[in-house]
Amino acid sequence: MSLKNKVILSISIGLIVSMLFSTAGFAAKCEKVGKSVLRLHIVAASDSEEDQKLKLKVRDAVLEKSSSIFDGSVDIENAVDKITPELPLIRQTARQIIQENGYDYDVDVSLKKEYFKTRVYDGFTMPPGEYLALRIVIGEGKGHNWWCVMYPAMCLPSARAEDNAKNILGDKIYRFIGRNPKYEPRFKIIEVIEELKYKISNR
Repeated sequence: MSLKNKVILSISIGLIVSMLFSTAGFAAKCEKVGKSVLRLHIVAASDSEEDQKLKLKVRDAVLEKSSSIFDGSVDIENAVDKITPELPLIRQTARQIIQENGYDYDVDVSLKKEYFKTRVYDGFTMPPGEYLALRIVIGEGKGHNWWCVMYPAMCLPSARAEDNAKNILGDKIYRFIGRNPKYEPRFKIIEVIEELKYKISNR
């Protein structure tokens, strides 16, 4: 092998090793966000204009009726104990709104871990991965979804999202979720890895 080719090979190996180490640190931060954040996920029955409007009405009613669990006091540690007893009320509230609007969709309400791709919410980027989420599925759940962050509290209009996120997640992670995914290709790399891990673990 010529000296030139050896230099090119050495540089290439160095770049690959550097990228792997960089992605490993990035992945660790993504995982930390996933373990610290509680999400709300509402899925519409379909993508029709009517079903999408109904989804938002269900959202508003659930946020108002169950305001005590959306005020920032429910976190990852106590989510199961505090939200599980509220699931029947949340389902009843959603069903009432659906019926009042002339529909007969069923509603599935659960608290579970689910996989999310990279999502941007009010200037914050939630990295891909598995999150604990309060999931509300209307009808067949074939429409676009609406989601937000319950903890740190970002669902309520009155919530000071920046202060909540900074105080709870810390400055380092706060700055991390302020990244723009369009200019951070590692989000896509982690997305591919996390999606593969999720599919394998749920076979």
